[in-house]
Amino acid sequence: MADAIILYNVVKIFGVGREERVVAVDHLSMKIERGEIFSLVGPDGAGKTTIIRMMCGVLAPTEGNITLLGFNIKTQKEEVKKHIGYLSQQFSLYQDLTVDENIDFFAEIHKVRKYKEKKEELLQFTRLTPFRNRLAGRLSGGMKQKLALACTLIHTPEIIFLDEPTTGVDPVSRRDFWKILSSLLKSGITIVICTPYLDEAERSTRVAMMNQGKILKCDTPEAIKSSFHAEVVEVVCDDVHRAAEILSRSFERNDIQLFGDRLHILVKDAKKEESDIRRLLKAERIAVLSYRMIPPSLEDVFIASLHV
Repeated sequence: MADAIILYNVVKIFGVGREERVVAVDHLSMKIERGEIFSLVGPDGAGKTTIIRMMCGVLAPTEGNITLLGFNIKTQKEEVKKHIGYLSQQFSLYQDLTVDENIDFFAEIHKVRKYKEKKEELLQFTRLTPFRNRLAGRLSGGMKQKLALACTLIHTPEIIFLDEPTTGVDPVSRRDFWKILSSLLKSGITIVICTPYLDEAERSTRVAMMNQGKILKCDTPEAIKSSFHAEVVEVVCDDVHRAAEILSRSFERNDIQLFGDRLHILVKDAKKEESDIRRLLKAERIAVLSYRMIPPSLEDVFIASLHV
């Protein structure tokens, strides 16, 4: 499979020449193949959005090279723009225009002449046909993102960049949005997405885990999880916050993570550690309702990687 995007030794520094300069992207190299969903995941400030903006040509790298579909982003920016679509973090369409009018507007911006059939396909694809005459400002969060995606796709880009498209969107709409993205792969499009949700990244072809402008791991979700050398114990008890505090006295604090009403504990041997964990909690009168070993999630791997 050919490469859609190549980044080589890319650096982005904000505030060059100033005392408060910030290295947002630190000598990053990676390749993104045609026809895959590639996710960039990491905390705020990891450099995800900066990378997306550099790949789109919105920001210029301080050092290094970026090529998209064989075009150099520094010298052939206008050519690159013809082949890409970009959906930003904030809903940036026109609130006082209808769904139809927004799509028409973006088609005209991209100088797409015969787009009526394409528009009907996108409306049906995103399930927005019944709402085509509704003002964008009166759509739900999930529907706004679907409209933004339709506008991004109206000129048939070969690569689309999505910057945290489901942040603040309800779980059902998030799931629907990802179903749409998965369906897009059938057309051979390449999708690059930033997301803070590691459960979303599980749906990707490959994932780049980022922190402080660097890539910690980059591979398929399955390969990343299978490379994890610790076992994960899930403990359900009647006071998870106090249980986490108690167990942190005997285990590394970074090896204990709260997930709602349960704890994940990273251990070398789940069976051997069980008696000690139960004993420590029993001594503090905390009842263990469930103790089981579970497969590691991307979130388990990512949190552990932050503290290596």
